[in-house]
Amino acid sequence: MLSSRPTIPAGVYAYYDAIIATLRDGGFSYRIAHRALHAFGSLALGFAQEVFRPASAGGQTDVDAAEAELAAMAEALPQLTAMVAAEAHDAADPTLGWCDRQVEFEFTLDLLFDGLEQARG
Repeated sequence: MLSSRPTIPAGVYAYYDAIIATLRDGGFSYRIAHRALHAFGSLALGFAQEVFRPASAGGQTDVDAAEAELAAMAEALPQLTAMVAAEAHDAADPTLGWCDRQVEFEFTLDLLFDGLEQARG
């Protein structure tokens, strides 16, 4: 796991240098390139870093407990529960994390690129 390394591998610096070069070639200032790197975060390395990993993401095997947990969640957090129910992941979409899929990764990059384009002017 990249985040477990105590130092940044030398190749990663070259990779980020190339990203900055691409942004600069596209007309972005160093200021916007710097902000873009922060906005990209781990997306630049090809993954979305999840801060939380609910216990049930590891595979709930007790169906009754899972249903009871979902019912309690629906009562306490109706909007979040409705979104989770509406946004069930497609099994064919590659998983990048417990709740990250390729389509979400690409959507986030599209938002960032659109915002960067507006910042560039």
